[in-house]
Amino acid sequence: MKNICAGIWLVLILPCGAFAESGRLGLDESIRLALEKNHLLKAALYERKAADRSVSISRGAYLPRVYLEETAAVTNSPTRTFMMKLDEGRFTDRDFLINNLNNPGSYRDFRTAFTLEQPLLDFRIGRALDMARAEDASRSFTLERRRQDVAFLVYGAYLEVQKAKASLAVADQAVRDAREHQRLAQVRTAAGVGLKSDELRTRTFLSEMEQQQITAGNNVLLGKLRLAQATGMETGETIDTTEELGAPVLKYTSQELVQEALATRPDLKELESGTEKASAAVGMARSAYLPTVYGSATYQLNDHDVPFGRDNDSWVVAANLRWDLFDGMRRYNEVGRAQMQLSATAEYLENYRKEVALQVQEAYLRREETGKRLEVARHTVLDAEETVRLVSRRYENALATSVELLDAQTALNRTRVQLVDTESGYALATARLYHAAGIFLKEVAQ
Repeated sequence: MKNICAGIWLVLILPCGAFAESGRLGLDESIRLALEKNHLLKAALYERKAADRSVSISRGAYLPRVYLEETAAVTNSPTRTFMMKLDEGRFTDRDFLINNLNNPGSYRDFRTAFTLEQPLLDFRIGRALDMARAEDASRSFTLERRRQDVAFLVYGAYLEVQKAKASLAVADQAVRDAREHQRLAQVRTAAGVGLKSDELRTRTFLSEMEQQQITAGNNVLLGKLRLAQATGMETGETIDTTEELGAPVLKYTSQELVQEALATRPDLKELESGTEKASAAVGMARSAYLPTVYGSATYQLNDHDVPFGRDNDSWVVAANLRWDLFDGMRRYNEVGRAQMQLSATAEYLENYRKEVALQVQEAYLRREETGKRLEVARHTVLDAEETVRLVSRRYENALATSVELLDAQTALNRTRVQLVDTESGYALATARLYHAAGIFLKEVAQ
């Protein structure tokens, strides 16, 4: 009995333990989880599979079509009755009488037919298959683009949690500093060398810092919720970070990144596949000028009384050639329309190539800009900390006012927050550069 109870207890607590561990994930684990569970990525995967089925559908047009057909008919038409009796093998000498030929009365027939149709020559099938393959390739690149986007989204969410936690640490430090300033004001007031207004002003300043601390704490929770959402977790779940992200190392020059983008970006490849599809559409429109040849074979059963019965049977083997010689200029205009669409797609592609190059160059410049701002922000924090230290000593010795002290502390708090933002922005700017080059998963989320 004890063993049974122990087993039940383990079963109940194991899921909870597993969930507790999954609440803290590294960047690679978060990205892997997102690539498995993100809904947008799943949608792209289903679209990719649907495009693959379209290729199979188009390829299936080369194969024979076999179908069964059962027809029940009742008529008093002389010609139809004549043919029904012949098909059933029920035609007699009396049926040649003029009155019976002209007025046969009502007659019924059950016709069962097994038919096979086989395309022998149809250039449109090959062009349709080319279009389906181009669409399949396009969906493959769409899926890869979504993978890059989802991974970058998770990286940004992960970085946002890290930034929120750093901002909370800054807010905590600001509260501690504000309490120390309030203590100094109280000591000066108690010693008779301070003003009551200084004590009130430092208390107000402490209240402001505590409010910012509350906001910073909520930002951490929201960041964890967004990270969980980006990874495909259920609503209300949170994921905390386990590692400190720094800016990825940049291994390429601006021109090299542009070349990488033009060679590998999935959205650019997607447009190139669209051009291939438009080219196949031109070929399909032109194939309408060519003849088609289809073969067919039918085995037929006819019965007078019951469906699928057999009073008589027959078979037919045939080949059909169809060549449209004039169709009111429809094919001519369809070819022209397809050519115009191909030209438009090519222009869109060329314009997007230039846009991609510009995006990479802009991302490169923004990263350099953020890097320089980061250097300035670090020096600014050091200067602000030294300023607070000096003003605090002057305040202790009654050589500075509380206004000067709190202004210096406010400036320090602001520079610390700016440093956190800039550090996070520099890491994100580097990741965005790799994302713009189409190699984010390769270089950042390896």
